Amino acid sequence: MSAHAITNTRWRWAAVVGTAAIILAAPRPDGITLKSWELLAIFAATIVGSIVRPVAAGAVVFLGVGAIALFNVLTPKEALGGYADPIVWLVLCAFFMSRGVLKTGLGRRIAFLFIRAIGKSSLGLSYALISTDALLAAFVPSNGARAGGVIYPVATSLAEAYESRPGATARRLGAFLLFAIYQGDVIACSMWWTGQASNALMAKFIADATKIDFGYGTWILGAVVPGLVLLALMPLVLYRLFPPEVKHTPAAAQIAHDELMRLGPMKRDERLMLAAFALVAGLWMTTALHHINYAVVALLGISTLFLTGVLAWDDIIGERAAWDVFIWYGGLVRMAEALGDTGITRQFAEYAASMTVGWSWGAALTVLMLIYFYAHYGFASITAHATAMFIPFLMVVLAAGAPVMLSVALLAYTANLSAALTHYGTTPAPIYFGSHYITQRDWWLYGLILSVLAIVVFATVGLAWWKVLGWW
Repeated sequence: MSAHAITNTRWRWAAVVGTAAIILAAPRPDGITLKSWELLAIFAATIVGSIVRPVAAGAVVFLGVGAIALFNVLTPKEALGGYADPIVWLVLCAFFMSRGVLKTGLGRRIAFLFIRAIGKSSLGLSYALISTDALLAAFVPSNGARAGGVIYPVATSLAEAYESRPGATARRLGAFLLFAIYQGDVIACSMWWTGQASNALMAKFIADATKIDFGYGTWILGAVVPGLVLLALMPLVLYRLFPPEVKHTPAAAQIAHDELMRLGPMKRDERLMLAAFALVAGLWMTTALHHINYAVVALLGISTLFLTGVLAWDDIIGERAAWDVFIWYGGLVRMAEALGDTGITRQFAEYAASMTVGWSWGAALTVLMLIYFYAHYGFASITAHATAMFIPFLMVVLAAGAPVMLSVALLAYTANLSAALTHYGTTPAPIYFGSHYITQRDWWLYGLILSVLAIVVFATVGLAWWKVLGWW
């Protein structure tokens, strides 16, 4: 390693350690225990480390989890609890499912079927896959199962078909396509009560605090107009800012037809892979009937692939990206949950709210919504964000005189939209980031820009639509 590289790494470590030191040296708020304050210091240092990266992101989180246990901030069992979280295993299985789709050749076949049907442009491909995810969100209440287990394998297959792979060729198609799909998935999460699991939790918070039933019908009624406008605009804006090298594919349909002819009829492993895919997707879509956990369904699908010989154990242990994501995502999920339990995030929300005392309800709502939105940088899940901040912010904006339906709509929808900011914002994020098509710099930069687009659309089109509905 060169002297410059060593110095650069030292500065990165200084940023990580310095973050923890500054927090530990700061006065501890009343009601916050020393252990809770130490947890905040380690969590903040871990987030900074995942940004500046003195070592790989997975290694940073690994060190953070180790530090929590070493300094007895949490017991070893509590510190490692994130790796027992079903959502983390769902993410892991989504990678394995993708491996099977690619290994059998089914992914390549699906890719050419998509190209033959809608492959006139890379922008068209993004719209087709985003629309598929948005439709599935109407009845698949897991964005991990939807965007991770269903859409992701098809998207990576499309990228592979255009010889776009992580690294030098990522910008040919894969980087744009995967990032557009993830951003579209977050919009789909905001549009449906079943968009992701914590929407039901927020609906319960709303019912408890206001006695309003913000259920399935009301949720989509409020979100449908601004959501569809944002779904239409987002790929176009991203296409301008983060364009793929492959834009026009006039001969794609014929190329796809020729490739499908060369592939011939589906092989045994392809048919078995397709059957496993249908089994998992079908069970995910009908959870309300059988109540089998999404992660258990994913494990069933992978077990089926084992028993039929479609996947071998070497395929599983060789899926390095999956295990890398498992380490860092499991650690972050646990840290964020534990931090929420300490009451620190709730105190932050209440402090932010106290700053607007005496303001008009419009000004208070605007400032608090922006704080609420961008606070998601500190959360590894929508659920953790909503659990810590939804009720305090709702109570304060209502106390400021903001209309009830307007307030609950903005808080519920933006809790989902804010997950677009980071590569750990919600369940599918580590799957898409872990593909290594999109750099962390690009994710954070374009995620921030697109967050402004989302806020503008919901603050203009959304407000106008809610006025028509009589919500304010």
